[in-house]
Order: sequence, then structure tokens, then C-alpha cells
Amino acid sequence: MVGVGSLGYLGGLKAYFSPCGIGYGHVGRCYPIAERLLKEGAKVLFSTYRDGVDYVKKLGLPFVKSPSIGFSVDWTGRVDFKRTSTQTFIAIPKFLIQVNAEIANLRAFRPDIVISDSRLSSIVAARFLDIPTIVILNQFNSIVPRRKRFFNVSRIADGGVLTLVGQGWGLSDLILVPDFPPPYTISLRNLRIPKRFAPYVKFIGTILTTKPSEANGWRRVRSELGLKKNEYLIFAPISGPREERLPLIAKLTRLFEDLPEKYHVVMSLGEVNGDSTPIRRGHLTVIPWITNRFDYLKACDLVISKAGHGTIMEAVSFGKPQILIPTLGHTEQYGNACRTRELGIAEAIDQDELTGEKLLSTIEEMLTQESYSANLRKIREENRLDGVANALGEIRELFDTKNRK
Repeated sequence: MVGVGSLGYLGGLKAYFSPCGIGYGHVGRCYPIAERLLKEGAKVLFSTYRDGVDYVKKLGLPFVKSPSIGFSVDWTGRVDFKRTSTQTFIAIPKFLIQVNAEIANLRAFRPDIVISDSRLSSIVAARFLDIPTIVILNQFNSIVPRRKRFFNVSRIADGGVLTLVGQGWGLSDLILVPDFPPPYTISLRNLRIPKRFAPYVKFIGTILTTKPSEANGWRRVRSELGLKKNEYLIFAPISGPREERLPLIAKLTRLFEDLPEKYHVVMSLGEVNGDSTPIRRGHLTVIPWITNRFDYLKACDLVISKAGHGTIMEAVSFGKPQILIPTLGHTEQYGNACRTRELGIAEAIDQDELTGEKLLSTIEEMLTQESYSANLRKIREENRLDGVANALGEIRELFDTKNRK
């Protein structure tokens, strides 16, 4: 290997990114790291599947398509635990197929480092080939909500595949958590990391493609929407797998249209292959795919979204209070929603309990109570971490350490 680390930058490095392909969030947080590496002259290759493939194509990144793996969802968008559990024995051979595919990809690309985002198969493959590995994750273990009230969550001892996955993260050289350090960690409920792995865990902060100071189009957004004094902008970026998004989008569309006119809502449909033409429906604007979402994020007064970790971290970094609607049965999102309520920066509504009256009362509370903004300011003031810069620093250090051996 060439000692590119000694040059002070990462030109010449070959980095293999393997983000989970369920939804767009995992590819989305690998992208700014890969973009910086490309600017420094490094070579990158992505390996992903399902939704991740469409997003990587949209970003114009080089990639290979990996065998798919995931969980089942019913017609309401709820994670179907019964169907998913019956597929456990199918998932194991699928996982092994992924490992074999990753080994073949790594042998062909011959990277200096593997950067996995929540994918165990590439970590196992890299370990087999003795390639330095970093894993980016915000969920180490799984929790399950109680049926009626998701605010009370209980851990489950899976004893099987999930336990093996949790142990598997320890095969990597370093675990990077794109979150705030304690006591402000958003994914705290999902990060019960065994003590023996603690020395390899580093909290790096939010990974952003655009910082708040760089989102310069926010005034134009508010102007184009014709916002008047005493009117509010609500931004609803609904992302994730299509089968999860569509039921929620259908429900929210009806509720948003019935809100008082002083609430202007911009809802992104998360259609990665859709255009960016706004569709106006009175005070509701629907956009299939928003390319400048950080301008809308900076321009808005409130965010309404699912409880994905990436969306929450972006909103917190921009100082925006949130109403979270976790995907039904999605254990990680329930944990995130509970945690943000504990921190006093968001409220959460179960999708089954989402009504026009409840949505409106929650909106009014969040826009009139100063405590949400005060709590957000405190978190932002005490956590000025640059996730991209910190990730690049860890990549440099790991590469230099391995290269000196």
C-alpha cells in the first residue's frame, strides 16, 4: 500500500463504502464523507441494494449492486414482525450470499479501507481479507415497543440473529456514532454497547452535506411561498422505503389540507427519481424530490417527519423543533422518538393515533412553548462537532496506523 497518510491528505486512497440499502439515510450520511475523499483525490466505490441503489445513482457515485436483505412491511406501512420472524432462516443464507458478494467486490476493487454503514456483511468480508474497517452506526441493539403506548419501551432478549449482529459490529477496527456524546445522545436507547467495545466507539456529531451557515436559499424559499407576518412554515420531509412512506403520506396529505391557512406546509415525498416541481394545494405544497432540502430546513419553523435518526440529527443541528411519527413497529424509530421527548426537543405521535385535532394541538403547543427552542439551543451550544471532519480524521488515523505496521 502507498503511504498516502504521510502526504497530509487522502489522495490516492481507495475507500469502499457499504451503506445499508433500506431507505436513503445510510447512503445519505456516507455521501458527504465520500465527496470529501473524492475532492482530495481518493477513489471510492459504493456497494448497496434496494433503495440505496437508486440514491447512489442519483448522486452519480460509482457503485456495485449487492444482494438484497431487509424486513417485511404490511399495507399500513407497519413493520410486520410475524412475517419478518418467519423469514429468519431465509435471512441467514441471504446474509452469507451478501458476504460472498462483498468478498468478490473487495478482491476486485482492492480498497485500502472499508467504511460500512450498518452493514455487517462487508465487515465480515473485510475481516476475512484483513482490510481495515470502520463501521458507522446509530443502532447497536434492538428494542421493541409495547403495543398500546410506544412511549414505554422494553428491551427484548433476541438470543439469535440480532444478538449475533450486535456482536459482529465488534469485528470492525472502529465504531463511529454520528450522534452527540452523552448526555445528549439521540440514539441512546439503541446504543447499549458492551463495555469491551467501548474503547473503539467514538461519537463524531452530525454528518451534514450542508451546514446551517451554508443554507443561503432560505429567504428565497419563504418569499416564493408568499409567507406573511404571523404565518408559519412547516417542513415535512417524508423519506424511507416506499412501502413505509406511502401510507403516512396519504394520511398526512388529508390532515395538512385541513390545517388553518396560517400554517404553510411543504411536504417532500422522498421520490428519489421524481422531479422537483412544486404542486400547490392551497397552503400545502407537495414536492416529489427536494434537491435543496437544507434551505427548506433552515426556512421552516417546525419539522414533521418520521423518527429516522438522520432526519432528527439534521433538524437538531438546524435548531428546529419536531413532531415525530415513528414508522409503525420500527423499533429504532420508537427509541429515537422517546429520547427526543426526554430531551425536550420534540413531541411524538403514534401513526395509529394521528388525527387532525391531535396534530393541530401539538403544532400549536410547539410553536408557542419557548422550552423546545431553549433546549435545542443548549444542545447546539454544547455540541459543535463536525461529523464529516471527524470521520475523515478517523479514516486518516486508522489508515496511517495500519500502514505503519
